[in-house]
Amino acid sequence: MEIYLVGGAVRDRLLDLPVKERDWVVVGATPEQMLELGYKQVGKDFPVFLHPETGDEYALARTERKTGPGYKGFEFHASPDVTLEDDLLRRDLTINAMAQAPDGSLIDPHHGADDLREGLLRHVSPAFAEDPVRILRVARLAARFGKWGFRVAHGTNALMRTMVENGEIDHLVPERVWAELAKALDTDTPHIFFQVLRGCGALSRLFPEIDREFPAITQAHADREVPQSLEALRDSTMRSDDPRVRFAVLLHALGHDLSAAQRLDQAEALCTRYRAPNDYTRLALNAIRLEQQVGSDDAKQILEFMESAGSFRQPAHFRQLLEVYAIAGLIDETRTQILKTASERSAAVSAAQIDDTDLRGPALGEAIRERRAQIIRGILATAG
Repeated sequence: MEIYLVGGAVRDRLLDLPVKERDWVVVGATPEQMLELGYKQVGKDFPVFLHPETGDEYALARTERKTGPGYKGFEFHASPDVTLEDDLLRRDLTINAMAQAPDGSLIDPHHGADDLREGLLRHVSPAFAEDPVRILRVARLAARFGKWGFRVAHGTNALMRTMVENGEIDHLVPERVWAELAKALDTDTPHIFFQVLRGCGALSRLFPEIDREFPAITQAHADREVPQSLEALRDSTMRSDDPRVRFAVLLHALGHDLSAAQRLDQAEALCTRYRAPNDYTRLALNAIRLEQQVGSDDAKQILEFMESAGSFRQPAHFRQLLEVYAIAGLIDETRTQILKTASERSAAVSAAQIDDTDLRGPALGEAIRERRAQIIRGILATAG
């Protein structure tokens, strides 16, 4: 039995980046041997085990064969006679097809270290074309390493384009698309995720709302052009490290040639299509739905805005919404602080502060709202 550190952990060590997860490949072992050593089997399609102490994943070396369309159409073979080189050959990119031996030596049959130095995302073998998830993964890695100038190799981009044309991209399930998008939003250059998809023709299939915003340009320069929505996303990374805020900024910037109702429908359709989590969806839709109210100088309208935005029930969501509007240029720092102060002071109003103790139900609620409006008027008067 031989055990090797593989994949992203080896790559990130060579880049002097923090290693968050460690994956291991076990060569020359059987599932029975792993269980005898105390490992817990978790893989259903192929043998993957959790280390009894560290919880790291240990997978038996395996090969795979394409048996059907999409990312599920594979048959795996794992046995003691599968070599480390066999296992590395099935991986997606050369920078992910390296291993580290127990003595620390690098095993790099596909020259991944050279591609790291060159900033190149290059496929290991033609088998790359068998899994459409790899298109998303390449785009996400391009976003992660974009600040260092990493780029997709021409041959890999051509292969990705062929995959799109052959319909492989159409077999992606919503959860896998969202998983890669969410990771891309958490990088320093998330806009590159969409540029790479545009460069291989996948953007029009996955995100037609964004693709329609690209100007009519030659495909050779598709990765250099950035429409308004992606400019907004790029700018958001300098103002916020919250992927929910970045996502809301992107959707808020989409379709400014459309009506507000059309923009809202478009954003809702995108969120529904990829089953975006509720906190992402709510923030993005509220950013479009409430944008006309954020600039009001009327105390009651501001109060209605805060109520609609959930200021009193979910203050963190309200602060995120203000962050989106600030990045979009709809409010400045002074206005942001006014709204935050108004929200905090208004939230402190309770039934105990209402002088008329006989009020109940809707009448009491209206009295609380009036007290909150008075507070907002005072804040506006002081700021003005």
